[in-house]
Amino acid sequence: MLTEYNLKMPHAVYGGNNAIDKITQILKIENVHRVAMFTDKGIQTSGLFTLPESAVKAAGVDYYVLDEIPAEPTYTAVQNLVDEFKASGADMIVACGGGSVMDAAKLASVLVTNEYGVKELLDDPSRARKCVPILLIPTTAGTGAEVTPNAIVAVPEKELKVGIVNENMIADYVILDARMIKNLPRPIAAATGVDALAHCIECFTSNKANPFSDLYALEGLDLILNNIEKACDDPEAMDAKNKMQIAAYYGGLAITASGTTAVHALSYPLGGKYHIAHGVSNAILLAPVMRFNAPVCEERLAQAYDRCCHEELKTCHTPQEKANWVITRLENIVRHLDIPTSLKEFGVPREDLDGLVEAGMQVQRLLVNNMRTVTAEDARNLYLQIM
Repeated sequence: MLTEYNLKMPHAVYGGNNAIDKITQILKIENVHRVAMFTDKGIQTSGLFTLPESAVKAAGVDYYVLDEIPAEPTYTAVQNLVDEFKASGADMIVACGGGSVMDAAKLASVLVTNEYGVKELLDDPSRARKCVPILLIPTTAGTGAEVTPNAIVAVPEKELKVGIVNENMIADYVILDARMIKNLPRPIAAATGVDALAHCIECFTSNKANPFSDLYALEGLDLILNNIEKACDDPEAMDAKNKMQIAAYYGGLAITASGTTAVHALSYPLGGKYHIAHGVSNAILLAPVMRFNAPVCEERLAQAYDRCCHEELKTCHTPQEKANWVITRLENIVRHLDIPTSLKEFGVPREDLDGLVEAGMQVQRLLVNNMRTVTAEDARNLYLQIM
């Protein structure tokens, strides 16, 4: 656990009933003349974009829509969006979407300059400087991108996803409105929800865990373990959806104060090479990695049990029993949500194992956070478990 730690957060976060309406007030506070609205075609088609768009219109400012944002974008695709944004002349960004949309918007907020582009930030993230204010509105309860200083882009030549991390990409404003996730398709709600689950359990069992991250990781874990199934299964379960949205935000805060571990590290090659959705790849690896880590973080998992298990009659008493309960609960959630637990469904051949291990071991930025050291042989055995 860290003995020195810090937490950097968005300037203002709005949640609860009709939170979207705050957009009008925010634009007036910032004295905005033209807004660039980042979203994607799916959000447009679903009708969700109408809510933030109406609020921008109510502010009486000009706006420009950028909606050609692909899922899991490459760094070159993001650069194209950034170039389009720069040409728009907008002096504020409002982003409405999932992790890819918000990450692209965050990068755009630090790239109104000719001094560096996305490629240069991959090489040296410290160059990023905030250029325009940004408001993020998540349409999933999962990625936590609305609060983190991270932006993930695919690097095709490395068959890997890479995180660009700089505190200048922390949002100025965040809006959490459960209406934005009400009609989220179950598979997307499930995958993004398990992504948030991974954030919380990984940050709580990270080498960089500290009192700040523990506060949000444990609360987020409690909310997710006790609401995720209902939130995904029942479109009308607005209380559960609201709690999941808050939990995803808490998971993002935990990342900002701490950091994810081997689950995320080993999942990045699965997205980079096979284009498996980020939340799905995390779900596939979640239980195997946590079982691998259990011998060195049993006490932490036992603390998670004490906080999150609300059964009237608790049947676990020893740290080992409690740790096993938590890991089994993770497995049961993934199974209940019908998320694949094997790479077979994605046609990943056994012959690719060496490449996966090599790519996964490159993600030392996250592997160093893992409480149990992950060797190349360990990574090989973990990938074998899911093949």
